[in-house]
Amino acid sequence: MNAMSDRGLKSISWSTVILFALGFWLSGSLILDLLILPSLWASGMMNQAGFASAGYTIFGMFNRLELLCAALVLTGFLGLRFCHLISYADLLQERLSIILSGLLVIIPLIYIYFLTPQMSGLGLQLNLFETTSTMPAAMISLHEGYWLLEVLKFVAGTTLLRWCYRSSCHLS
Repeated sequence: MNAMSDRGLKSISWSTVILFALGFWLSGSLILDLLILPSLWASGMMNQAGFASAGYTIFGMFNRLELLCAALVLTGFLGLRFCHLISYADLLQERLSIILSGLLVIIPLIYIYFLTPQMSGLGLQLNLFETTSTMPAAMISLHEGYWLLEVLKFVAGTTLLRWCYRSSCHLS
């Protein structure tokens, strides 16, 4: 009657969750940004009429996966802060880790609800008889915003990855 489960005694290794989520997310983003997108551009698929709907589907799924990883990272840092399992050198780094992980949640939300629908809408070919060979000016500014957010995501993600890895080495 008084038997306790070993599973109830084990706590979640938040640093492992953070390291896995950030590693998976950033490596997936690098593959998408540096391998898949340039190969689609070089093969000419981005100039085809159906690419806007296919791109919306691909990026929509990946953006939701990014949001899941960002939520895991934020939950992990909140868990580490709540359980006092991470030894920060100062209070500023602790607060910055929460702020940066919150920023990492905001970036996929911008992708999901603003950038992907806007880019897909601009990329749709509504007139079958009109062929356009140039990219609209609004699409260029959206691409600049996308790349700016990507750089911000990689800087914040690698900073958090470095802090978490360094702290997990001190936990052992």
